[in-house]
Amino acid sequence: MRRVVFNQKGGVGKSTITVNLAAAAAKAGRKVLLLDLDPQGNASHYLSGSSVPPEHANAAAFFGQMLNISLFEKKPAEFVLPTQHDNLHLLASHPELAELMVKLEARYKMFKLREALLQLEADYDEIWIDTPPALNFYTRSALIAANRCLIPFDCDTFSRQALLGLLDSAAEIRSDHNPELQIEGIVVNQYQPRASLPARMVQELRDAGHPVLSPPLSASVKIRESHERCLPMVFLDARHKLAQEFSQLYANLAQH
Repeated sequence: MRRVVFNQKGGVGKSTITVNLAAAAAKAGRKVLLLDLDPQGNASHYLSGSSVPPEHANAAAFFGQMLNISLFEKKPAEFVLPTQHDNLHLLASHPELAELMVKLEARYKMFKLREALLQLEADYDEIWIDTPPALNFYTRSALIAANRCLIPFDCDTFSRQALLGLLDSAAEIRSDHNPELQIEGIVVNQYQPRASLPARMVQELRDAGHPVLSPPLSASVKIRESHERCLPMVFLDARHKLAQEFSQLYANLAQH
């Protein structure tokens, strides 16, 4: 299974959702690879605690290899690092991803990630992809490479306005490049059940026929501690409500 977490809007919890669902999968005994394609590297830092990964093992080194055919080609697995958590591996982001993007677009390398993940799939039960908050080369590469797509939604008016555009972008990728791609569902984040606006927005999405996943993810200050300690919620405090929601959300996805 190759899942991409995609939203062009920043601040919707994309990296947090990707890391915590990947961690829930690993805790459930699945062998998991997380690929961080966002040059900001939040998911990589969250999992590894390191701001900059080794020069030889990161996503920039992986993509950079594509631009220099004189280099000895390394296998995709050689760019992957273990994390401190059992069953969970990382192909880390690097700031140089931003500089590489224009060259990669010019050379039309969008299908190379799919080729690599098809090779890596033999070693992993699940591959999770975190993407930048933009529809750029890396996001398109991820949508071409994945077979399932999750869309974070933070119960905000701007998120609702952007949702149709996100669905259209994914549909265009599916039509033009990747017929395997399915919208697996919308992940409701920062949900406050006692507030009327979030509940109304979620119900409107369901009424419109959009695939809203359950359970929604609660708003909690505990996630800040999780970020600071570089520990996904299921490892930081498995009994916490938000950790249980991540675990249940993953369990529901695994049943599909």
